[in-house]
Amino acid sequence: WLEEMKISGNKTLEIYQNLSEENSSFAYAEGKWTLKELLQHLIDAERIFAYRALRFARKDQTELAGWHEEVYAKHYFSSERTLKSLVDEFENVRKSSVLFFENLNQEQLSSKGIANGNEISVETIGKLIVGHNLHHLNIIWQRYILIL
Repeated sequence: WLEEMKISGNKTLEIYQNLSEENSSFAYAEGKWTLKELLQHLIDAERIFAYRALRFARKDQTELAGWHEEVYAKHYFSSERTLKSLVDEFENVRKSSVLFFENLNQEQLSSKGIANGNEISVETIGKLIVGHNLHHLNIIWQRYILIL
């Protein structure tokens, strides 16, 4: 899964690095996120997942609240940012996640905590980052790229 974290990050970067600024503002339907907003969502989700993993890897047993992606999305202001700035941020967030997870030992990866009312291990959180990214790569390809 660590290798897939790198691969899915690179696939995401490849798509976004080949988009024009104009196309990055495309949404496939009214009320759906633009490609910029979707990238900001990936960034935010990864930061939140990595934060949870950090807390649990360090044996912090404080129960962590869930988050509401639509509330976050209302405050992205992605249209005020350049595509390049979002791509750079995603690239660095992913590098940070990879370095973090690569350097955890088995005890840390097995550590568990409660987030959003569910018990979850650090390793599973890492896998969720990958699965979440792959889920949105499929959406990007099917509902955005094929239309553009």
